[in-house]
Amino acid sequence: MTMSEKILSKKAGRRVYPGEHIVADVDLVYAHDGTAPLTIEMIEELGLRELRSRAIFTIDHASPPPNVDAAANHRRMRDFASRWGVRIFDVGEGICHQVIPERGLVKPWDLVIGADSHTVTLGALGAFATGVGSTDAAIAMLTGKIWLKVPESIAVKVDGTLKNHVTAKDVILEVIGRLGSDGANYKAVEFLGSAVEAMSLDSKMVLANMSVEMGAKVAMIPTDGRTSEWLKERVGHFEGIWPDEEANYSAFYEFPAEEIKPNVSLPNSVDRVAPVEEVEGEEVDLVFIGSCSGGRFEDFLLASRIMRGRKLKEGVRCITVPASKEVQMKLIDSGLMRSLLEFGCTVGPPTCGPCIGAHMGLAGPGETVVSTSTRNFPGRMGSPDSRVYLASPLTAAASAVEGKLTDPGRFLS
Repeated sequence: MTMSEKILSKKAGRRVYPGEHIVADVDLVYAHDGTAPLTIEMIEELGLRELRSRAIFTIDHASPPPNVDAAANHRRMRDFASRWGVRIFDVGEGICHQVIPERGLVKPWDLVIGADSHTVTLGALGAFATGVGSTDAAIAMLTGKIWLKVPESIAVKVDGTLKNHVTAKDVILEVIGRLGSDGANYKAVEFLGSAVEAMSLDSKMVLANMSVEMGAKVAMIPTDGRTSEWLKERVGHFEGIWPDEEANYSAFYEFPAEEIKPNVSLPNSVDRVAPVEEVEGEEVDLVFIGSCSGGRFEDFLLASRIMRGRKLKEGVRCITVPASKEVQMKLIDSGLMRSLLEFGCTVGPPTCGPCIGAHMGLAGPGETVVSTSTRNFPGRMGSPDSRVYLASPLTAAASAVEGKLTDPGRFLS
């Protein structure tokens, strides 16, 4: 069996097969300030008084609240959480997909439901983690169960050694560029290979996180040594998960690691991918390093390889937003926070921030953005007339130094 089939079989209490509809036990349900208000409304309308699933709220999207409506939503979440016993991570704690694993609240073999499409991020830890709407999240909280179709599984194998200036973001953009925006539609994507195993958990989370941009229902990575060490510090006891040798995949894609170059998603569509070296040169107005895809400690560590000892190009804004308070504290303790400020970055509190066009530094009409975030649809990060390139932290840093879209290989060999 594949990893997703193993988990769904366990949670359904029987062997399940791709294509069939099942009712499965849920281990965790979470929602944020963009989706929790509707979840609360649904629960209150049903008139029930007990939650049967472990539930978490995070205030991370419009956080700190940029307007009165957002502040009112936050207060409603706090009130509900207090009355119903829901654990809540408030303003300043960070983005749900980062805070939940950091706090040891998810482990391999868990079935996790999140009212956000990037819930797939947690599949990097070996959980079946998938995004649903607010209504489904409410029902899962009330019943402790979820109704879903068992997805077919596809394998993405990356073997070999990545170049020094190539990151997990470049890898997943390479995959999305080949498969397209619907190439993994309602599929369970399982990442395999020596290059994947060599990655830190921060990097593995990038692969899982961006898989939804090619339609994935879930993205999973087998438990290895580096992931195990990370889990031991936060979870304690856990059981690792791997696919069977005879696992049946509906498609199998191979990517030689040595052939992958620094990539970008061209404006307006994540799957319009090109090597940076083929499109570099466009002048840049804003660089953003942050989000649930590019705001972990490793992302800032990568960026610092290029930023340290250099200065932000005059006329360019560089906004950096750590994905969680834990990341923020690591930046302070390591001295990287000072390096970011000395380079010329504006550093924000842990939040989604500009990624969703909520606040904290949006793009104006006609401006060009290089961002480590998740999506670049028109208007996603501000004006519909802006242009957003999705890139790795290395490409973002190189572009901030040069003031134009730049291949990081010019700084790192």
